[in-house]
Amino acid sequence: MLIHSATQLLTIAGGPQRGRDLGNLGMIEDGAVLVRDEKIIEIGSTPEMRAKHPNEPTLDASGSVLMPGFVDPHTHLIWGGDRAKEFEMRLEGAKYLDILAAGGGIISTVRETRKASIESLLAQARPRLMRMFSTGTTTAEAKTGYGLQTATELRLLKALLALDDEGPLELAITFLGAHAIAPEFTLSGAGKDDPQGYTDLVSETMLPLVKEWWETHAPRHENLPFVDIFCETSAFDLAQSRQVLETAKELGFPLKIHADEFDNLGGASLAAELGAVSADHLVKTSDEDIAVLANSETVAVSLPCTPFGLAEPDYTPAQKMLDAGVILALATDCNPGTAWNESMQFVLALACRSMKLTPAQAIVAATINSAYAIRREDKIGSLEPGKQADMLILSVPDYRQLGYRFGTNLVKKVIKCGRVYSVDMGYYQTA
Repeated sequence: MLIHSATQLLTIAGGPQRGRDLGNLGMIEDGAVLVRDEKIIEIGSTPEMRAKHPNEPTLDASGSVLMPGFVDPHTHLIWGGDRAKEFEMRLEGAKYLDILAAGGGIISTVRETRKASIESLLAQARPRLMRMFSTGTTTAEAKTGYGLQTATELRLLKALLALDDEGPLELAITFLGAHAIAPEFTLSGAGKDDPQGYTDLVSETMLPLVKEWWETHAPRHENLPFVDIFCETSAFDLAQSRQVLETAKELGFPLKIHADEFDNLGGASLAAELGAVSADHLVKTSDEDIAVLANSETVAVSLPCTPFGLAEPDYTPAQKMLDAGVILALATDCNPGTAWNESMQFVLALACRSMKLTPAQAIVAATINSAYAIRREDKIGSLEPGKQADMLILSVPDYRQLGYRFGTNLVKKVIKCGRVYSVDMGYYQTA
C-alpha cells in the first residue's frame, strides 16, 4: 500500500532527541510512505514514490498530516471501579496524600480491583483501550499495581497479556506491586504498621514469583516486564525503593520509577544510578537530580494530566530539563484517581501550555522519545524503513493543530502494523 499526498509527512527519523535538539520532525511536504507486510518499506515525496511504485494499492492522505502513532509510556490501564467521590472530596479541600493516608486513593481502587474477576477487569479496560486507540495511541505501557497481593497482581498481569493479544493496541507491560503499602501492612487499612514488611514481601517473594510466572505464561515475549515503584511520601521511601529496584535488577527486570510527584526524595537520581529505563512524574525534581538525568540514558517521562487532574500549580520543569540535555517524553498517566484521560492529544495540549513545549517538541516527546521510554525505539515511534507501520492520518493539514486544539479528536485514520482503521465519532472500525 502506498499512502500518498500527505500535506505534511512527519518522519521524526534518527532516534530519540535529547535536550534542545527536541522538536526535529523530519518533515517532507507532499510525502508518501510505502507499506508492505506490516512494515515501512520506503519513504519519499509523492511524485517520486508514485513514479517508482505505479502498481501499488493506494491510500490518499491529501490535506492531512501523516505521522507516527503516539506511544503512551505510562498508564495504569487496568483497575476496578472509580474514584468520583474522591474527586468531589478534593474539590472540597481534601489533599491527595491525606486521602491516601486515610485508606483512600490507591487503596480504595485496590479494594475494588481485588473483588473483580478477570472477566470484569477486561470488560472495564477494553473501552479505555478503544479510546486510546481511536485518539491515536498505537502502543501503550500498562501497569499492574491495584492488587498489592501476589494473587491479584498475577491476575492483573494475566489480564494485560490477554489485552495485548487481543489488539490492535499493543501493550508494554509493567509490574507495579510496589504501588503503595498494602492495607494489610498499614493501620489505616486495619492491618499492622509495617511498610518495611510489605517492601520485603515485594522484593523477596513477589519479584521471584513474577519472574517464574512470566517465563511460563508469556513465552512469546522476549523480555521480562518492567518493574516500577512509587518512591514518594506515604508510599516507599528512597531506601525501600532502592531495595526493590536492586532486587529486580538482579533478577533481570528492566526498571522504572515514579518519583518527585509531591516531594523530592532522590528517586530520579536513583533511577539514573541503577540504569532505569525511565523516571516518571518529576514535578519536584531538583536541579541536582536533573543534572544526573542529563548524564544518563534514563528518560524523564512527564505526566501533565496528573497536576491538571489534582488542580496543582506545578508541572515538570521541562525547560530546565531541556537546557540540561535530558531526554524528555510525555504520557497520559491514565488512572482512576488523578488522571482518567486516554488521549495523548490532550497531553500535548497541556504540555504546550503548562511546560511551554512547542507543538513540534511535544510531538517528538510523544512518539520517538516515548518509544525510547519503553525501549521500543527500534520498532516504533518514527517513520523509517524497516520499522513497524504504525501511523496516524490527521484530519488537519498542519501539525501545529496538535497542541493548539484540544477537546476534540484530530485523528482520521489509525494505521497499526499496516492495517487501516477509520475513526468514527471517537470509535474505530476497520477501513
